[in-house]
Order: sequence, then C-alpha cells, then structure tokens
Amino acid sequence: MLSVICILLVSFFPLIIVSLNLTLPHQHPYPEAVVQDVQRKVNESFSRRQVLDATINTQCQTGNPIDDCWRCDPNWSKNRQRLADCAIGFGQGAMGGKNGKYYVVSDSSDTDVVNPKPGTLRHAVIQDEPLWIIFSGDMYIILKHELIVNSYKTIDGRGAKVHITGNGCITLQYISNVIIHNIHIYNCRPSGNTDIRSTPTHVGRRGRSDGDGISIFNSRNIWIDHCALSHCTDGLIDAIMGSTGITISNSYFTHHDEVMLLGHDDGYLPDSGMQVTIAFNHFGVGLVQRMPRCRRGYIHVVNNDFTEWQMYAIGGSANPTINSQGNRYTAPVDANAKEVTKRVDTDEGEWSDWNWRTEGDVMVNGAFFVPSGEGMSNQYAKASSMEPQSGAIIDQLTLNAGVFGAPRDNSISISYGGGTTTGATGSGSGGPTANGENDFFGMMFGSATPQKLSTTTTILMSLLIILVLYITNNYGGQLSLQLLLLLLL
Repeated sequence: MLSVICILLVSFFPLIIVSLNLTLPHQHPYPEAVVQDVQRKVNESFSRRQVLDATINTQCQTGNPIDDCWRCDPNWSKNRQRLADCAIGFGQGAMGGKNGKYYVVSDSSDTDVVNPKPGTLRHAVIQDEPLWIIFSGDMYIILKHELIVNSYKTIDGRGAKVHITGNGCITLQYISNVIIHNIHIYNCRPSGNTDIRSTPTHVGRRGRSDGDGISIFNSRNIWIDHCALSHCTDGLIDAIMGSTGITISNSYFTHHDEVMLLGHDDGYLPDSGMQVTIAFNHFGVGLVQRMPRCRRGYIHVVNNDFTEWQMYAIGGSANPTINSQGNRYTAPVDANAKEVTKRVDTDEGEWSDWNWRTEGDVMVNGAFFVPSGEGMSNQYAKASSMEPQSGAIIDQLTLNAGVFGAPRDNSISISYGGGTTTGATGSGSGGPTANGENDFFGMMFGSATPQKLSTTTTILMSLLIILVLYITNNYGGQLSLQLLLLLLL
C-alpha cells in the first residue's frame, strides 16, 4: 500500500503544487488585503469618534469597529441579526444564523445527547436550518458531553448571563458559518466514547474529546466575539485540521496554561491555508503560553492587550506568517520571560527566514519581540497604504473585552462532585498524547487508545488528502472513490 501511495504522489505531486499551491478551498487569496481592511475599519471608527461627541452615548463611538457597528443602535435588541454584518478580518464572512428564525433557549438542561429536548441549547445547535439562538434568561448550562454545532448558527448571549461548562464544551467540526457571542465558557473537561447527535438525522460515535473550550476542526467562516474563557483541560480555543476564515475578537482569556493552538501538526500541510484574525482581546491574569501558538498559516494579531504570560505570548513552528500590529505587550517580572515570541523547537538558521513582523506594538516592562524574514525590513511598513492604530490606544479598543458587564478577573470554578476544577492541567486520557500532540483520529473514529504517528506518515497522509482533493475538484468524485478503493486494497 505504501508503495502505491508513493507512486501516486510522485505522479501527481507537480500537478497538486501547481493547481492547489497547498491552499484551502476557502482561504482568502490576498491576506494582506484583509489586514489593510481591518486597519481601515479601525481608523474610520476612531476618526468618527473624534468628530462626534462620545459622551452622548457611552456605549457608542468607542473606536472599536465591531462594537460601534451594532451598539450605536439603541434598539439593537430588536435587530439582533445586524451583528452578522459587524465582523472584521478573516472571519468576516461568518453569517451565523443570519436571515434564519430565532430560537429561544428556555431550558438549561442537557440530559440526553442522542435525543435532546426541544428548548435546550443542544436541540438548537444541531438543526439543519440557519438559526439565531438567544436565551430566555440567565443560564448555567452544564454539558453532559461535547456540544456539536451544525452550520449556520449564531449563539447570541446578549441580554442574559449565559455560562457553558462541563464535559466536552463546544465542538465545530466539518461545518461553516458559526458566530459565538457574549458567552462564558470555562471548566471544560474531556468526555466522550459515547453516541452524540450532530444533526436531526445523524447520531455518531464520538471518541474522547480533549476538553477544549471551543474546538474548531476542519471548519471555516467562524467568528468568536465577546466571550470569556478560562480553566479548561486543554486549549481555550483550538483551530486545527484545515480550518480557516476565523476571527477571534473582543474576548477575555484568563487562568489557563495553553491558551490557543492554531494548526494541528508541523507536518499537516493543509494548515498552510489557515488564516486567523485575533483582534481587540484582553489576555489577562493566570495565563502561561500560546496566545496563540501557530503552525503554518497566516495569523494577524492586532490591537490586543497582553497583560500576563509566564513563558511566552506568541509562538510557532513550521513557518507561519505572524503579523503583529498595534498590540500592547506587558512582560512579566521574570527576567527570563521578557520575550514576546518563541520559535518552538526550531534552530535560528531555520526560522530566520520566517515572516514574523511587529508594527506599532507597545512594549512594557522590558518586553521585546524578535522579528524575522520580511519583518526585519521597514519595506513592509512603507508599502502599506495605511498605518495600523498604535498600541497606545489599546485601553479604548479593549475597553469592553469579554462578556458585557462581567468582572474582568474570571476566576470561576465549579464543583463536579468528585472535586473542583480550578486549573488547566488536567491529565484525563482525552488530553494531549505523550508526545504533546492531540489524538485527532481518536476523536473522529472513537479509538480510546491513540496511536502515535511518525512525521513521515503524517506528511504522506497530508499529501494523500491533498491528492484526493485535487482529483475530486478536477476529475469528479467517481475517480476519487476509485482511488480510495485502490489504496484500501
């Protein structure tokens, strides 16, 4: 079988490179244009703020283009779906449940994951039609197992205090167009090895999950805004396996070790097409590392407030592009942890050509960013048609980061009967494997015993996936099926 794969890869590899260029079907072809569009929208919001009297409406004209887009309307609650027009960055195409019906969650229970009760959040998110999901009042939703969300859904917590916690938490897998807004998400634990309904017509066996707050797996057009995340077993937000078109904005992260992972594995080539915007977030107390940790892809980190880390703020491997603009980085007291950046397990001779750049960032308490590649030159800044807003205005841009009206230090902890989860260092079998990677095959196929894959195997499988995609796109599904049958023989 391995020899067949090698022969096919040798035959098709030049065509794959030319035709797909290791891209994902839905990634933006000009990421720099998206970056400049974010800058333009921030500049426009600040110009409007300077012209108008901001004291007329303290919730309006903040200079934050997302918030000013909908909060300036005093009757926003009667036109909730306008929020879908307010995203910026790579996830701005996320429609959520726009133009769909409103679904009011009136029951906070989660007792049956195969036949969820109407009126519950689980029943709402699995529906096939676009839905704008709102809540009848304040709710603490303790999940029995991971909440598998279907495409074209908005989970809109505005006007209520909505807390999601428990087993598995939120999973976005093989779907698109989801908006998650104004939700507390915390104390998420591994769970699984059970049947869970993901659509009205499909129930599938789920392996053990990792305990992420939000897990994004091979999904696109995702927007996470004004959420508060803390105290999960694995990542607060992880995006892997060919996910792209993501914006994470206005959120508040606290009390966690490995905050955010973007990219599954150094050898997983499709993640080269991952594009993520991280904007106007507050990275607060009790954080250690990965804000984010990137593998491949293009990551735009713009106008965030990093007030604490213990190891590093932004890290990466496998040559991601990291564009840091207008952030404020406040270094810890530890003299050995002043550097913002970390090239993970990579020699300088290899990462010196990686495009990591800093522009308009404010460094506090001895913080320093080590640029590389194009980031070492001033040519990029000179070529840009507009300047990003400086980190000096970060207080205004992140004024309302997190859930509206919630305290900034989210040290929430909840008891599960067998003890209290207060940290992010759980050792459940659904967490990382011994070599520090996630068991994504276990998640997909229900294997309780993850198998360690070699780098060579991972690369071959990645190329095989690209090969099948190429044949599907150019020659149709029948030939792809024949190829798969051949490989399985």
